[in-house]
Amino acid sequence: LLSLINPTSGTINLFGKSIIEDRNYILSKIGCIVEKPDFYKYLSAQKNLELFARISGKEIKKSKINELIDFVGLTGREKDKVSGFSHGMKQRLGIAQTLLHDPELIILDEPTTGLDPQGIIDIRKLILQLKNEKNKTVIISSHILSEIELIANRMIIINNGKTIVQGQVSELLNSQEIIVLFKIDLIDKALSILKSSIFSACETTVEDSQLFIHTSIESISIINKLFCDNDIKVSSIEIKRKLEDYFLRLINS
Repeated sequence: LLSLINPTSGTINLFGKSIIEDRNYILSKIGCIVEKPDFYKYLSAQKNLELFARISGKEIKKSKINELIDFVGLTGREKDKVSGFSHGMKQRLGIAQTLLHDPELIILDEPTTGLDPQGIIDIRKLILQLKNEKNKTVIISSHILSEIELIANRMIIINNGKTIVQGQVSELLNSQEIIVLFKIDLIDKALSILKSSIFSACETTVEDSQLFIHTSIESISIINKLFCDNDIKVSSIEIKRKLEDYFLRLINS
């Protein structure tokens, strides 16, 4: 997509133009971070952004740079040298850099790799802000599927260079069998009731006094009513379906 590697076959069109024939035009509309952003470590965050602003060839005001620094949560650290920044702070500064020329498309390659839990949360919030507040289209390449499930509205799963499936994340997951955890009392009674019901074919497992049922999302309310009608107390219901489960099921099928 960024023309860093020449395709062996096929074509790529962005903004209605070919990446081969109109590379400069297309790249002028894209902001990206490939693996990790690189900066001049002896310069401050603000000086780095000022330098990259000049390199972009566009007239970018200092007020715009300050606005981006504030957007990524680095206000107060803008005059500090990048050498003293954590990995998460560098990632946030990298996102500010991608926004300097106000691109229409942002491409992020593994944006949360190597971050601590707080850093992952910070980057996740920023990506959602890019979509919701700045109306940017964001393409994320990631192996951390739990983050994709929280961020993306559409996904493509690729295995060995081939597209396995693509579509809305919510629709793809809802179309699959899920694992539902029922925290209940009287588990033996619950299993007996299931065996004599329309859910007799559902796979069930019991772990630590918890009942796991492989079923569809539409069946949850029916099973819950079945338990309640038979005086089985349901203290909680949790959907255990995850994007990782869906991914593994696809590539192993």
